[in-house]
Amino acid sequence: MADTATLTIETEDGTSDELEVPTGLLDMLRESDETDPEIVGDIAMIGMAQRIHGAIHHAQGEPGEDVQAAEDVTMDLFEERFGQTFADMTGHDH
Repeated sequence: MADTATLTIETEDGTSDELEVPTGLLDMLRESDETDPEIVGDIAMIGMAQRIHGAIHHAQGEPGEDVQAAEDVTMDLFEERFGQTFADMTGHDH
């Protein structure tokens, strides 16, 4: 069996989850001296930005104000983390 790393995700209220990932995958995704948690954090942020983008721009019907507000915050946090917008990083703009 391949080597794996276990990462723990925790919230301020004390709930948590563990995620086991192959170390070979982490090594493949690593850019310079990124840590395993940074790699998984980047992937999580990208995935959440993709999901909220889809809910706003590709879903049927008009999204609620709470979803629109969540998208605004998500995209601001995305840009803070990566230094570029979701549209710039993905080449997908509306």
